[in-house]
Amino acid sequence: MTLLTPYDLAGTPLTSRVVMAPMTRSRAKDTVPNASTAEYYRQRAGAGLLITEGAQISQEGQGYLFTPGIFSPQQVTGWKNVTDEVHELGGKIFIQLWHVGRISHTSLQPNGDNPVSSVDTLAENTTCYGYDANGEPGQVQVTRPRALPTAEVARVSQDFVKAAENAILAGFDGVEIHGANGYILEQFINGGLNTRTDQYGGSIENRLRFLLETVDLISAAIGSHRVGLRVAPFGRLSAMPAFSDERETWLAAAAALSSRKLAYLHLSDQDSLCGNLMNRDFLREFRNAYEGTLMFAGSLTEETAQTMLEEGLIDLAAFGRPFISNPDLVDRFRRGLPLTPFDRATFYGGGDEGYIDYPPYGGHD
Repeated sequence: MTLLTPYDLAGTPLTSRVVMAPMTRSRAKDTVPNASTAEYYRQRAGAGLLITEGAQISQEGQGYLFTPGIFSPQQVTGWKNVTDEVHELGGKIFIQLWHVGRISHTSLQPNGDNPVSSVDTLAENTTCYGYDANGEPGQVQVTRPRALPTAEVARVSQDFVKAAENAILAGFDGVEIHGANGYILEQFINGGLNTRTDQYGGSIENRLRFLLETVDLISAAIGSHRVGLRVAPFGRLSAMPAFSDERETWLAAAAALSSRKLAYLHLSDQDSLCGNLMNRDFLREFRNAYEGTLMFAGSLTEETAQTMLEEGLIDLAAFGRPFISNPDLVDRFRRGLPLTPFDRATFYGGGDEGYIDYPPYGGHD
């Protein structure tokens, strides 16, 4: 068994176990995927599975300018062009469903409202990409959120469901729920932040309730075999604090999700981003607690991914930055070819430079 071995993803056949991880690129000027978006994913259709950049499920869910959405008819049409291009080459593609919660700014919100979260606690020293006081795009301190009333939590879950249904209309093979990086679902799960006193706060069961309710509703709408979920145990991005029963919370989540028969569970290791604590011992515990396809992302190389696969720790390996500068990454792995280095300066925003101008090996711009 190798990274290049085909894999049956809950009935979706993958040509390899190499996945392109979701990566924000901020190229959708009007939140609608365009021709360059379609070309970007088409170039990378040789991945076993493509997972798109996060697509906000509503305007409320947006935390960064120029990111695509999946809630308007125009966005659905734009994404349909993307999936058509990928499928024409035999690729498989899931869309990541995104709601940032409190990691947003009034300039991005409907009617200039405050963002929403589990509680009204400000994410201090944390920025998003919005409009500054002069109306210019830039990094801005996030706005203090309002806490969602109990009765309104279900409305956000329904926004996820509608986005998932839109994704199927747009031709996606499935969806990945973004439950990592300190965004709204993790804002409920994290016991150091969530101080609610209703059924969505307090115990582990209560803090997982919003996540599991949302997973179940999306699964009922489009089929659990089309649903993936990304989580980041011990994640510290977006001002996520440590909390006392952290390990127990994530292992409880693994056990609860096992019965959901999802397409996959995607673990994001943030060690390279913020020095998190998800070590191999915990990964083995998590693997034992979760009965299903397990994907892993976190500064993987071909060698480290292959080792984790052979050790039985993971089923699928997600690569992010290497796919930016190597659209033919799987072919390079297969042929033992060197990788083109990526340019961080062109990760976010801008035009086609650093986006669709990286050639395949031996090709030309």
